[in-house]
Amino acid sequence: MDGNNLNIFEADILQEVFEGHFLIYLCAENSADNTRTLNVDSTAMTLPVSDPTAWATAMNNLGMAPLGIAGQPILPEFDPALGMMTGIPPITPMMPGLGIVPPPIPPDMPVVKEIIHCKSCTLFPPNPNLPPPATRERPPGCKTVFVGGLPENGTEQIIVEVFEQCGEIIAIRKSKKNFCHIRFAEEYMVDKALYLSGYRIRLGSSTDKKDTGRLHVDFAQARDDLYEWECKQRMLAREERHRRRMEEERLRPPSPPPVVHYSDHECSIVAEKLKDDSKFSEAVQTLLTWIERGEVNRRSANHFYSMIQSANSHVRRLVNEKAAHEKEMEEAKEKFKHALSGILIQFEQIVAVYHSASKQKAWDHFTKAQRKNISVWCKQAEEIRNIHNDELMGIRREEEMEMSDDEIEETTETKETEESALVSQAEALKEENDSLRWQLDAYRNEVELLKQEQGKAHREDDPNKEEQLKLLQQALQGMQQHLLKVQDEYKKKEAELEKIKDDKLQVEKMLENLQDKENCASRLCASSQEGEYPLEKTLTISPIKSEREALLVGIISTFLHVHPFGASIEYICSYLHRLDNKICTGDVECLMSRLQHTFRQEMTGVGASLEKRWKFCGFEGLKLT
Repeated sequence: MDGNNLNIFEADILQEVFEGHFLIYLCAENSADNTRTLNVDSTAMTLPVSDPTAWATAMNNLGMAPLGIAGQPILPEFDPALGMMTGIPPITPMMPGLGIVPPPIPPDMPVVKEIIHCKSCTLFPPNPNLPPPATRERPPGCKTVFVGGLPENGTEQIIVEVFEQCGEIIAIRKSKKNFCHIRFAEEYMVDKALYLSGYRIRLGSSTDKKDTGRLHVDFAQARDDLYEWECKQRMLAREERHRRRMEEERLRPPSPPPVVHYSDHECSIVAEKLKDDSKFSEAVQTLLTWIERGEVNRRSANHFYSMIQSANSHVRRLVNEKAAHEKEMEEAKEKFKHALSGILIQFEQIVAVYHSASKQKAWDHFTKAQRKNISVWCKQAEEIRNIHNDELMGIRREEEMEMSDDEIEETTETKETEESALVSQAEALKEENDSLRWQLDAYRNEVELLKQEQGKAHREDDPNKEEQLKLLQQALQGMQQHLLKVQDEYKKKEAELEKIKDDKLQVEKMLENLQDKENCASRLCASSQEGEYPLEKTLTISPIKSEREALLVGIISTFLHVHPFGASIEYICSYLHRLDNKICTGDVECLMSRLQHTFRQEMTGVGASLEKRWKFCGFEGLKLT
């Protein structure tokens, strides 16, 4: 191929590039300025290369010097600021969208590759109609690429010249078999190098086979890349752990301040704080810590008791605060209920207005659109009114339920307290009665001893003895009277206790009746809802399943009643076989084992004569059942 043919080849490539850029530029101008109208079907698609003016204008718009097919300059007096199309400035690399940094390309738009000129070689783009070159799966942290299809005369300097445009090159490992491995500084530079895959490379202007080749660029797996990627991942994991730890420390609640050690001075400070409502929480926490530490001893017990007493004095304050908050809550509930009832009244008035407007006297004067709006408004107002009415009824129902629960709890609590009080009083009276009885017995024993001593000594004229006897008799009479009074009170309390127990039983019966009524009502409701499903009848399960078994039970009972010491199952079945040969021994034994209150099985005999016998126990079973 001579120089003339080579220039024709370059001119054809330039014309293809020009046509593609020219069309893209026309479309961009059309979308940016709606007032300017350009015809895409212009003569640029089929411009003849022999037209020097059009060719010079196109090359000038592409930012190139106007050259002819043979390389000579066309139109030496051509002004590059003027073009064949008025109003379109010449295309320069610094124009928006066509600058050094290209705009992002959509993924579905085909990328138009151009000729790349280097100092020692030239790269020609592949055929755009061919599919993109295949690549392997990208290794993690890949910074190394495999480059195949190099010219045989290609040197490391030429490889650096071609691929240094993609980024900083760290290392090149070239092989003797026309391929090499290139390691870049960053990962994104690998993507730029993959862009050159498929390009045809030519060294200088030579057409020798050893000076040409087709580049194939692919991902390469290198241990250095993997090691750096793993180090980077570990560093990111450490940073993430550090960030989470810092976030947890930031969100963690602050630790409570340390509690001071116990001393008399600190005790007086805590005692003063316990009397202050604003510092009570802090002081009571300190007191609790001291007690749990075991600071209470015989010397400091009085101080701790006074602090506990001060803490107890806050109970009434807390109860009053709770009552105040409950009162505020009740007032807020009442206020909400009154406001809701007022809103409901206004809704009723609005609905009444809609209903009055829907009457024929006023309805005929409205237009069709007005009637439609009024009906829609009326429906919306009724729905909102019903929602508010249900809410108000629910609040009232809850209040009634709370009141009924409180009344029931109060009645049960009062009855339980009264009953417990009466029981405690009865127990106290019983204990007092027993103690008085024991004292009376002791006094009687003393009187008898005194009488015995008096009879022995025969000192009837002794005034001291007589006085002692009189005093003992008076004390005995007083104890008897007091005992009688205590017994009467005990009987009265027992009568009252029995009366309360009867009342309690009546109340329990009334509650059971109410619960039964509620259950019946719920069952009736369920049955009315189901409609078609009848109530299931409960069937009592009897151990005797047929009339034949009943006859067998009667015959066996009569037979065993005649044999009071019992009979074996074989003996019983031999008797029954006389009446019916179809009777089975297993069926008879199963029937008798089901009737445990009628027949009983016992073991009789000793050693080898051990035998199972059935006995009739119907009379005993009748008493048990």
